[in-house]
Amino acid sequence: MKKKEDFKHVSYLWDEQKVSQLGGDEVALLVYRSNLLGADLRLTNYGGGNTSCKTIEKDPLSGKDTEVMWVKGSGGDLGTMKRNGLAGLYLERLRALKSRYRGLQHEDEMVQLFNHCIFDLDSKAPSIDTPLHAFLPFKHIDHLHPDAAIAIAAAADGERITRELFNGKIGWVPWQRPGFDLGLKLRECLDRNPGIRGIMLGSHGLFTWGETSLECYENTLDVIEQCASYLARHDKGDKVFGGQVMVSPNQQERRRKAAQLMPLLRHFCSSERKMIGHFSDDDRILEFINSADLSRLGPMGTSCPDHFLRTKISPLILKIKPSEDLSDLEKLRAELSPAFEGYRKMYGAYYEQCKHIDSPAMRDPNPVIILFPGIGMFSFARDKQTARVAMEFYLNAVNVMRGAEAVSAYTALPRQEAFNIEYWLLEEAKLKRMPAAKPLSGKIALVTGSGGGIGKAIAKKFAAEGACVVLSDNDHGRLEGARDEFLKEFGRDSVVAVQLDVTDASGIVSAIQTTNLSFGGLDIVVNNAGISISKPLENHEEKDWDSLYDILVKGQFLMSREAVKTMKTQKLGGDIINIVSKNALVAGPNNVGYGSAKAAQLHMTRLMAAELGPDKIRVNAVNPDAVIADSKIWAGAWAEGRANAYGIKVEDLPAYYAGRTLLNEIILPSDIANACFVLVGGNLNKSTGQTINVDGGLSAAFTR
Repeated sequence: MKKKEDFKHVSYLWDEQKVSQLGGDEVALLVYRSNLLGADLRLTNYGGGNTSCKTIEKDPLSGKDTEVMWVKGSGGDLGTMKRNGLAGLYLERLRALKSRYRGLQHEDEMVQLFNHCIFDLDSKAPSIDTPLHAFLPFKHIDHLHPDAAIAIAAAADGERITRELFNGKIGWVPWQRPGFDLGLKLRECLDRNPGIRGIMLGSHGLFTWGETSLECYENTLDVIEQCASYLARHDKGDKVFGGQVMVSPNQQERRRKAAQLMPLLRHFCSSERKMIGHFSDDDRILEFINSADLSRLGPMGTSCPDHFLRTKISPLILKIKPSEDLSDLEKLRAELSPAFEGYRKMYGAYYEQCKHIDSPAMRDPNPVIILFPGIGMFSFARDKQTARVAMEFYLNAVNVMRGAEAVSAYTALPRQEAFNIEYWLLEEAKLKRMPAAKPLSGKIALVTGSGGGIGKAIAKKFAAEGACVVLSDNDHGRLEGARDEFLKEFGRDSVVAVQLDVTDASGIVSAIQTTNLSFGGLDIVVNNAGISISKPLENHEEKDWDSLYDILVKGQFLMSREAVKTMKTQKLGGDIINIVSKNALVAGPNNVGYGSAKAAQLHMTRLMAAELGPDKIRVNAVNPDAVIADSKIWAGAWAEGRANAYGIKVEDLPAYYAGRTLLNEIILPSDIANACFVLVGGNLNKSTGQTINVDGGLSAAFTR
């Protein structure tokens, strides 16, 4: 058994104590090994690669022992895979499919036949790589896409390097699209080279194996370690990529410019559907985009199929200088428009030149990866995770280029081969199997006062319906608690949190910049941050009045004003929802400051709706009443003030408020969240300047 210190370029994570808890279950060991491999992005990409093991099981029909192959199913991720992410298949049936194989022109029909080989009825759909594992005789097999190995596989003389580096102990199979025939080619390579410990796939990746799960794991790591060490010995240092031709601004300036630019980039990338953005100024990216060789290597595109499936055939390289002033957005729009139009034409020509008679229709022609020399890399996709993963894959591609250029010359796949992968009918079928988009997928929402109560409920509803959400609150503790809750429920690609006082104009600018940098722009703003003060007129102090108007009225104004700048830059429309109150419509005792501020909020809603309609920015209001659950407001003096106004005890307020409504209902934060979703979910997209009362029915609050 090897030790951690044996490896300098990969992480050795095998833990015998954890393995002992698996009780010798080979399938459980396969899942464990897969998770270890997927935990190190130097070994394989998110969603990429596959692993397998072969076991003897009781056939449920005959009761006899039968050999079963367990292999990662289609669309899974090694790092997070569980047992239900595997496909379990009769090995004898898989190998018998050789008699049904009719050649390269009939590859796709073989995938349907895999379903007739399923042993485990709970199996995930078998992937196209299934035969690559089936025709190799080893009990445990790893197929990965490590940057270090692909750098050699994508080098102009990668076959020679592989042979010399491993003294003939790693075989070589030239580039071929994954499928049944490639599985046969792997077996032919093994038969020609008995005793080899793995096979390098040209421009693609690596196959390694072992007789036990540990032996397989250590063999895999050892081969990748040797590849990485070889690249390190030949590294060109500051001469990599031909050397640096520009120096980047400091990180703060890079990210300020990125935040300025992202809504405009989102506008161009969203010509077919709304996209979510991601940004990186990783040192490895800056080294590439600031180099002399960017103009040569960038247009070549990537080599590994997993890379360009997510990054498109090549990136868009912006011609803007990092020192350029980005404040004149209309000038910048005119400057960038030809670049995006040129990219779309290039992609359309690529499609037309390479398409087959049965190819799927051309997909979105906009770039996924955008490189801004001096500043960083942007990616845009249908959701945040896809955008982030696309960027991770392009970083993998940069690592591959760096290594290949160090030891030889980088080679990309021919355009036709790339097209055959990108528009493969099996890939199209996989896309069609994806779950339908949620109503708010592709939308970005910022909710003020979302550390708890109504605001958190709204943010949670939006996230559950597919939106990327920015939580904001002036209470650090509540905000942190909400963020942790959202991360656990929705994951890191759905939420960011910013501490915010809505009376601070500079803080709002910073919050919008964070939103733009995190997700690419902004579609929905919910002005929910609030304060309540209930006092008789003669006891109402000037500071109370100022606090109410600063937070409720000025805060709504400042946030809306800044958000609209991003929305207008995107030219994708938008929504502003103001959480007001029934007190904006109903006069009650001890409420002159709060009620009049709420009335100002409501009329501001109508004024903004009238002004912003031509920009397709809709502004609507929701009027709650007596939402007590999880409310910071009701935990303070407001509850006591209202109870005194009505001559009742504080604990009797929920029943009192419910009893005075037409529906005799207690109003919950989720009720307000549902009303907000109705406004932005698509069914009321032609309504603006409207008010929805969520108060259980108070005739005095009826609009008329």
